[in-house]
Order: sequence, then C-alpha cells, then structure tokens
Amino acid sequence: MASAARAGAVAPQTTSRPLRAWQQAALDRYEEQAPKDFLVTATPGAGKTTFALTLASRLLQRREVARVVVVCPTDHLRLQWADAADRLGIVLDPGLTNAVGPVRAGTQGYVTTYAQVAGKPMLHAARATAVKTLVVLDEVHHAGDGLSWGEAIEEAYGFAARRLCLTGTPFRTKADERIPFVRYEEDGFEGDAGEAGAGLVSRADYTYGYKEALADSVVRPVVFAAYTGTSRWRNSAGEVVAASLSEAGTRSVEMAAWRTALDPKGQWVPHVIAAMDDRITHLREEGGMPDAAGLILASDQDDARAYAKIVRRVTGKAPEVILSDDPKASKKIERFATGSARIAVCVRMISEGVDVPRAAVLAWMTSYRTPLFFAQAVGRVVRARASHETATVFLPAVRPLLGLAASLEKERNHVMPPPKAQDPEALDLDPLPPKEREAVGLKQWEALEADARFAHVLHGGTAHTGADSGPVAVAPEDEDFLGIPGLLTAEQTASLLARRDDELRLRIAQRSHLDDDTGELPLVQDHPDEDDAGRSWRDAAELRREINRLVSRVSAKTSTPHAVVHTQLRQSVPGPPSASASVDVLRARRERLRTML
Repeated sequence: MASAARAGAVAPQTTSRPLRAWQQAALDRYEEQAPKDFLVTATPGAGKTTFALTLASRLLQRREVARVVVVCPTDHLRLQWADAADRLGIVLDPGLTNAVGPVRAGTQGYVTTYAQVAGKPMLHAARATAVKTLVVLDEVHHAGDGLSWGEAIEEAYGFAARRLCLTGTPFRTKADERIPFVRYEEDGFEGDAGEAGAGLVSRADYTYGYKEALADSVVRPVVFAAYTGTSRWRNSAGEVVAASLSEAGTRSVEMAAWRTALDPKGQWVPHVIAAMDDRITHLREEGGMPDAAGLILASDQDDARAYAKIVRRVTGKAPEVILSDDPKASKKIERFATGSARIAVCVRMISEGVDVPRAAVLAWMTSYRTPLFFAQAVGRVVRARASHETATVFLPAVRPLLGLAASLEKERNHVMPPPKAQDPEALDLDPLPPKEREAVGLKQWEALEADARFAHVLHGGTAHTGADSGPVAVAPEDEDFLGIPGLLTAEQTASLLARRDDELRLRIAQRSHLDDDTGELPLVQDHPDEDDAGRSWRDAAELRREINRLVSRVSAKTSTPHAVVHTQLRQSVPGPPSASASVDVLRARRERLRTML
C-alpha cells in the first residue's frame, strides 16, 4: 500500500535544513540519558517543534517507540504540528476525535489537545499503551490551567514509554498544583501577600534562552516602544477621574487608566495602530522585509472586532480578524502567515506556538500581564529569517509591562549592548508582582476618553524619550536602522519615533471623517481551499469529506438512508469506519461510490 509504505519510511534526516546547534546538543543529551521524562525549555521561535519531531523520527526508526502522540493547547496547533511532521515523513493525524477508538492505519500517531485528553483520559491511555509511545506535551504548563487537566494528563500518559515536555519559558507552579512529569526546584520567588506556595519553578533538562538564541541569530532583537497618555473615566461613585498611564500612582488607578486607554472609543488605540502601521510600512519599504506584518492582541472578542474597524479606518486596509470560536480560524492563520495582509487582530488564538515568521510588529492592546503570557506573545514576532530583521513591540507605558519588557531587554543587551546614551535619565522600571487583584468597584467603571503620545524607548533599563538632551540629529540614511540595537543610540531611536508621532496625529485626523457605522466592515474575504495533494493527513480529511458528499448523492438517487449506504459501502470495501480508515481504504470507497452514481 502506498500510504503504508510512506508511513514506514520514517528517516531521521529528512529535514529541509540542518539542525541548529542547540537542537543537536539537546538531542545528544537526550540520547546520553535515554530518560523516560525530558523537559526542554527553549525561547519562543527557537525551533522546539523541529527538535521534538527529529527526536521522534530517530526513536521510530530505531523502533524504540512505535507511535507518537502530540498534545498541544489549540486546534490550530494540531494542524501546525501535523504539517511539520509531514515534512519529516512522519504521518500524524490531527483530526482524530474522542468518538473514534483506534488510531488510523497508515499513520505513526496523532495530534490532540489538552481539552480533548481531559474529555476521555482512559481512551488516550489505551492508545498510548497499546504500543510503545512517545508522548510530546507541547507548552506543558497548560496542564496546570486546571487541576482536572493535570489529573487527566497523568491518568492518560502515566504509563507511556517516553514523555517529552516542551515549554517556551520556565513557569511557576503552586506546591499543591504540580504539573505531572515535570521536576521542580525552589525558586525564591516572593509573591503578593496571601500567595501561599508560590515558590516552585520548573527545572528543565535542557534550556535555551532568548539571550543564547539572539547570539545565534535564531531570534530577532526586540525594541520596546512605550506609549503613554491621559485617561479619563467615571468611577463607581460617579466621580470623573483622570490619570496618566505612566504616572498613575496606585495600582487601582493604574489599572483603571490602562483599561480606559484600551477602550476602542478613545484615541489611544487608533494612535498606536497608526504608529504600528507606520513601522510596518518602514520595514516593507526600507527595512528589507517586503512581507512584514503586525499582530494586535486584544483582551476579548468584542475589543478585537472594534479594533479591526479602527485598523480599517486608520490604515485604509481591512485586517484579518482571528477569533477562537471562528470555525475558519485555523485557515485564517495559515492564510495570514503565507499571505500579504499587513495586520491581524486576535485575542489569545495566536499568542502561543503559532508560527507567523513574517510578523515583526506587535501592538499590546490587552490587559494580560503575566510573565509567561508576555514571553509567549512577544515570541510571535521574534522568529528570525535573516540577520538584519528586527522586531518592534508597542505597549502601554504601565509598570507591569515595562517591568516585563525591561527584563527581556536586559537579556538582549547582554548580547547586543546599545551605544552609551548622552546623559540619560533613569526611570523606575521595577516590575509589579505577577498577580494583581482588580480593585473593588472597577466593575462599575466607565471609560470616557483617552489620548496617546509616544513615551519612550527602553534601552539598558533606562527610558529614553527623545527629548532628554534636546533634538538629536539623525542623518536620513541612518533612519533605515531604526530599531536595530547597537546601530543607533537610544536617543536617536527615541527621537525618530517621537518625530513620527506628530506625523501620525495628522494622519488620524485626516481619516476621522470615515464613518464605521454605515455598514459592515469589509474584512478580508475567504479564499478557495488550496490544493493539498501529497499531504497525507490532509488527503485523508478531504477524502472523508468527499465520501460524505458522495454518500448524500447516492442516498438521494436511490432513496436509501445515509446509514444504509454507509453500511453497504463498508461491506463492499471492508475496513474500519471512515474516521479511522487509511487513505487507501478511503480512496477505494470513493471509487466504489462513484460507480454507484
């Protein structure tokens, strides 16, 4: 059988590019130890998927395992893993559901989600123990999103032959909520008062951080551009309060100012979107990235839709809107990753694991502020394709985010120290504790208005406003280097952004006459399905859809119920149900149905 032959032809050296040094080193360490459990912590964009699949390929070839099961956070990542595996000659089924018992013939395994495993852990345990299985737990910290998920993962894979855990950054876990198959050590982290047990951090068997990845040119250097502004809101007592994002004072006032700035009705959001669009244009026209794109992270779906309208009004172009409950979300992510659209607006759908190499600009328009989420989200724009590429993150000038940005930026400057600034003024960038509680009464908060203005660029733990020492002369030919640490001084970078900030106000004002309420926003239209020939798991999915269509036609032609046609089909072409049948069986059934028409 062709599919069976392909399934058996798993070679460890079928990657289109040689392994990176860290991937080879991690593989060498794994093979030295031959462990049952192995945790790899590698910065987002470093290539954890390639490492895991190369290991899987070697174990399959040596017959140390006979099946590979990948568990990931989202449905879209199931497709991404299956495509990556297909490129290495490993056939993983991303469409296997809990309603189907056996793993489809002609595959080496399947890709599932943490939620699916939690739905029927014993089913997945049976699949993982029927043969020797390597279980890959992608972004394993998700097993701690709820005790039920962690318990289900342990129940499903406690007796698997091998387990490989992957994560993009070390994660903390409470002592009574340990994630299965992960080793911990005392962290020394001190949380807010009342945070009992916040003192364990994951201990990796191999670690590859942002600093090392930057030195190897695996990831892009990141520049953080902070935007402040004055927010006005009405509190629960009916009083109108005004505060600056960067000088909010108490945490409750800071949170209210932040939420007000993110309100779509204010001016902070359109101003930052215009700055983001300007940066994308610069990268496309002068920065050597003709396909550069940007991501906007929203807090919820309502904000995402509202931000999409603002993008359309400010830039004149409709963005891609990617929402988790959209059945076409995966197709939209694929189209955005390979297409030419400038901006995608999303909630958490694209914040973790999703591979969009051309995305180089991120606008932080969400209230999420944990270190783990920050690292994962910034990781979406740091995947390097060429040595000259850079990433830019636009964010509110609030202490929690500035602290997280300063931490990542400190790692960058260990590798790429910026030129010394002229008489810089320091800014307190100490991060707030990672967990903050909403102030009492904020549920009755009402946003009134917010403006925006460029605040500063972070360099060396210092905020540079572009006006610290008066105007800084920058030659026109040097403007191409905006955002590349080490080529322009911090003052020059900040001065350029501040100067362009005034130009953006004019652009927004010129487009303010556009009325978004006259009709539906003309978003990017869906494209026809692409030809997926040669991609085995996609072949099977398309064959199943085609069989269902043909069964409907036969049923209508012969006045026979669908169930009877399916039964006759399985009698004519024996084998398991279509959901778990091999590609060859599905093709034979398709041909049989065609003869019945």
